[in-house]
Amino acid sequence: MARGSLRIYLGAAPGVGKTYAMLQEGARRQSRGTDVVVGIVETHGRAYTAAQIGDLEILPRREVLYRGATLTELDVDGVLRRAPAVVLVDELAHTNAPGSRHAKRWQDVEELLDAGIDVISTVNIQHLESLNDVVEQVTGIEQQEIIPDEIVRAADQVHLVDQTPEALRRRLAHGNVYPADRVDAALDHYFRLGNLAALRELALMWVADRVDEGLQRYREEHGIEGRWETRERVVVAITGAPGNEHVIRRAARMAARSRGELFGVHIRGADGLGGAPGASLAANREILQAVGGTYREVGAGDVAEALVRFARRHNATQIVMGASARSRAQELLRGSVINDVVRRAGDIDVHVITPNQSDATAPRPQSDPPARRIAPRRAAAGLPRRRRIWGWVGAVVAPAVVTAALAQVRADVGLPTDLLVFTLVVATVAVIGGFQPAALAAVMSFLAVNWYFTPPLHTWTIGDPENLVALFVFLANAWVIGSFVASAARRTTEASRMRGDAATLAALSGTASASEDPLDAILGLLREVLGAGQVAVEVRHGDAWDVEAASASEGEVHGEGDPDHDSHGAERDAPVAGRGWELPIGEVGRLIVRGADAGEVDPDILDAFCVQLADGIERRRLHRIAADARRLADANDLRAGLLAALSHDLRTPIAAIQAAA
Repeated sequence: MARGSLRIYLGAAPGVGKTYAMLQEGARRQSRGTDVVVGIVETHGRAYTAAQIGDLEILPRREVLYRGATLTELDVDGVLRRAPAVVLVDELAHTNAPGSRHAKRWQDVEELLDAGIDVISTVNIQHLESLNDVVEQVTGIEQQEIIPDEIVRAADQVHLVDQTPEALRRRLAHGNVYPADRVDAALDHYFRLGNLAALRELALMWVADRVDEGLQRYREEHGIEGRWETRERVVVAITGAPGNEHVIRRAARMAARSRGELFGVHIRGADGLGGAPGASLAANREILQAVGGTYREVGAGDVAEALVRFARRHNATQIVMGASARSRAQELLRGSVINDVVRRAGDIDVHVITPNQSDATAPRPQSDPPARRIAPRRAAAGLPRRRRIWGWVGAVVAPAVVTAALAQVRADVGLPTDLLVFTLVVATVAVIGGFQPAALAAVMSFLAVNWYFTPPLHTWTIGDPENLVALFVFLANAWVIGSFVASAARRTTEASRMRGDAATLAALSGTASASEDPLDAILGLLREVLGAGQVAVEVRHGDAWDVEAASASEGEVHGEGDPDHDSHGAERDAPVAGRGWELPIGEVGRLIVRGADAGEVDPDILDAFCVQLADGIERRRLHRIAADARRLADANDLRAGLLAALSHDLRTPIAAIQAAA
């Protein structure tokens, strides 16, 4: 059996005419020969509404006895037995009386729809779950009857019954909504002009969003990629680069002027590696959300194509980008993302915003950091420093060694073999040290082959034009191979580091949730991750810093057996001394690390540890407060017991005295 269809008349407030319109639709369908019945209609004593029932068949209601009162509800079984084509059910968000089959009327309607019966119903915008808190802020009245948005969104048709606030207030004043004794109170409270205007705007916006969803679904089903300028939508590119905050704010102002939507999209590599630094990207995301935008991330190899595709998918009308910081030479070598976006945007407007230099260069305000703070920030993700050093050494030494070796067998091998061997040298250097050492190795190999193996020997002159072409083709191949091999090696290193970071974060999460007081365990894990000699957390009390917790390796533990030292080797209530670096934790704490290189610390991992450490400090503070509260409670219980015993001992002689008197 096919499921029935649901038509809903949506209103901004009571009295706009939802029930009136529903009854009119029922009468219209009946006049066309459709079997229509009235399941339940609430006229609220409105004569014009009751007159619209006309000759529609009204099904009997089901009576429910509750606390001595008889309540009437929709008789679902009666409707199923009657099995009409269409049933009119008023007030979809209504709460049924206790003892009914379902708690809510919309659940009754769902059962009727499953039985193949079409339903026409009504609902006010204030009953939608997503808008309930907003309506309460506007009207000051908490709505008790709530209906999930999905029920209304799933309706086959949603018809907005609209009236201007002035017209609705006139209806109210004429007595067409409430009895005369309730009109003045209603006009002064719920039906104030500002309330009605706000509710009407909420209703219009909600219906517009649903229409937009239907339009987007239609475009996807029919494969329409062209832009339909039905509503302004601004897409801003989020890069995390300095000055991108200014670009986001400009895009927000553009969207606000046109009352449009704002989307911020960050295009990351298709492999998920690289991209903007986590801290700056997170700051951009916070700014975007603060100005009312929606954040999205897209993985793609081609940034321009992904950005334009995202804009078309969301039917955007404008794309906002920050001006490129690349030089002319870099644009010639790597291309320009902005130019690619402009070429592919078609009918979408593209705005290029010059970043505000004051935003890009101004120092970030900090909340009173400790005097010895050293911000540990690792260099851009790439190959380790030792490998880069060995790469530069190989770029100089390897071509010389290979040249000396090939010079011994010059008579037995030809120029093609020499070029293949030197190509292998360039690829090896690229794997070890990256692109820049590989480029140096390619140039040195080119010069070595020209001087030692290309006739005439020991001159820079090349006699055979074919050899000239071969040498330059070798140089180009070596350059390209070195670039690709270095990129693959760098990404492999990044992937390995990210796997390690993920494992560290998983261990941190498990450690933080393993006990009620995880501070010592978190510090131990942090010391292992950093390979530090000692890590400690200090908390400021007034002008002094006291050690809250510490963890040290065996070589750092001092004062064993001394009562002034804790089990981790850190002096109690004394700042951790020695060389190292530190970071603030919250507003009253700091992390001190000794014996670890700050330059090799991943800032995102360290930030995660700082968040968990701040949570651990707060947990300890709360545990101390709870312990003090328990001690006070025990003392109060003891005091109460003593007073009870004393009062009992006093009551006995007093009772005897009273009896004697």
